[in-house]
Amino acid sequence: MKTAAKSKNSMRKSRHARVRAVVTGTAARPRLSVFKSNKFVSAQVIDDAKGVTIAAAHGREFKGSQTKQAEAIGAAIAERAKAKGIETVVFDRGGYNYAGQIKALADAARAGGLAF
Repeated sequence: MKTAAKSKNSMRKSRHARVRAVVTGTAARPRLSVFKSNKFVSAQVIDDAKGVTIAAAHGREFKGSQTKQAEAIGAAIAERAKAKGIETVVFDRGGYNYAGQIKALADAARAGGLAF
């Protein structure tokens, strides 16, 4: 009997679950979580101990290609996190490959002053 193939998104969710079993954000070092849809990229800085989002940025706020949006989101999330006193974070790529939009967001966040 042949089993049904898993979808691309269900495979990503299982990868993300494996990572989330290990990676958690604290008040001292919150988690920078990235989500990517077909149109937009979004990022949140999350304190998992309290279950609170400290800072967030979404692609709807910026114009341009998806990679340009990701760069702008990385810079914005770094600025917003630093305004709240956050210097270091744990990067959670959300089960996506570290390439393209995810890499652009991470590089821009590092350039903005976040350490991870």
